[in-house]
Amino acid sequence: MPKRDAGPLAWDRLGAREREIMESLFARQQATVAEVLSSLKAPPSYSAVRGMLALLEHKGYVKHRRDGLRYVYSPNISTAVAQGTALKKLVDTFFGGSPARAVATLLDLPDNSRDELTIKELRKAVVSARRQGR
Repeated sequence: MPKRDAGPLAWDRLGAREREIMESLFARQQATVAEVLSSLKAPPSYSAVRGMLALLEHKGYVKHRRDGLRYVYSPNISTAVAQGTALKKLVDTFFGGSPARAVATLLDLPDNSRDELTIKELRKAVVSARRQGR
């Protein structure tokens, strides 16, 4: 069976454990089965994680390279694609598809998100998006 494209639309089709494994790989950029296993909450067996990584590879989400006797896995989709897809899903689900509502909510968080650097970064992003016609 050929590998399927792990494009942005397929990201939300992953199960909870598959997403947890992908999050571990994105955080580390590359990891062995043992390293992924150590990062999971209520981890299954070593062989179950190895099997899930093989399935994710078959689906096109991860790739591996050999390092001696072990495989080292890494994401096969860019962090930017994963971020964009996850953020779009979040905005669609919780903010009715409105990026403005999402940003307004971020600015209302009590964790100093209103600092000058954040405001400057947001202004810069808005100006850049306007220049690009978005």
